[in-house]
Amino acid sequence: MGISILRGDITKQAVDAIVNAANSSLMGGGGVDGAIHRAGGPAILDECRDLRASRYGRGLPTGQAVATTAGNLNARWVIHTVGPVYSESEDRSALLASCYRESLRVADELGAASVAFPAVSAGVYGWPAESAARIAVATVRETDTRVDDVRFVLFNDEVYAAFERAMG
Repeated sequence: MGISILRGDITKQAVDAIVNAANSSLMGGGGVDGAIHRAGGPAILDECRDLRASRYGRGLPTGQAVATTAGNLNARWVIHTVGPVYSESEDRSALLASCYRESLRVADELGAASVAFPAVSAGVYGWPAESAARIAVATVRETDTRVDDVRFVLFNDEVYAAFERAMG
């Protein structure tokens, strides 16, 4: 598997699947989530509503992942995953790692060969960039997957630099 880090806008990636750092409601939000919904158009939200009406009435649980269409994005699918909110008093690292593992599992089910990830939980959920990068890179490297092109697409310099260090 090839793993690369890029500085830029994840919604501009031409990949099989773009991972969305979603909130549990699946109804869109700020940051990466809002950008993906805006760029992908209403088809993504329509499928998210269907998921809420069927399988995820209480929302998508933290650490899990589910796919929808990518709408107008240059991808086939959006894989939505809900990262944990950072806590200094509780170690939620396993939940953050699960976001990456579960997203790759869903990608494998879909037959996706290329996946673009944001830095899950490193934005409004407050996860420190260094820790988020270490967990993301280690988990992707350790996960048995058929995905052969993984891209971490990072929006700001601080997070990009943390991922550079984590890649070693």
